[in-house]
Amino acid sequence: MTQTKKYDFRVVQDKETWTGQITRRQSARKIVVSKTQKGFATEAEATAWGETELKSFLENLVKRNERKAKAREERNKAADEKELAADAWRSARDERSESNSDFDEDNLDYGSDAER
Repeated sequence: MTQTKKYDFRVVQDKETWTGQITRRQSARKIVVSKTQKGFATEAEATAWGETELKSFLENLVKRNERKAKAREERNKAADEKELAADAWRSARDERSESNSDFDEDNLDYGSDAER
């Protein structure tokens, strides 16, 4: 199996002009264009654009991934705290129900029917 980059750039000639494309490998057979710029006079200009834009694109991707990871950590932490609070509430409820299970209803005085 060959190792290829997930993100790369390519240069395509369209008649008289050149086009630079930032590409992403979606699967082993499918490549998706993430960003494109048309109208370069030479292949060298398109290649220079591709190199700089790829670097910028990857930096933005890393920053986005860090933001999402931080948000995911906060979301997971909040969910864990909520689950701990729910467990504490359940255990307190179970303790109350155990202490009330010793209660005998036969000893209750509901009063006479006239008082109701």
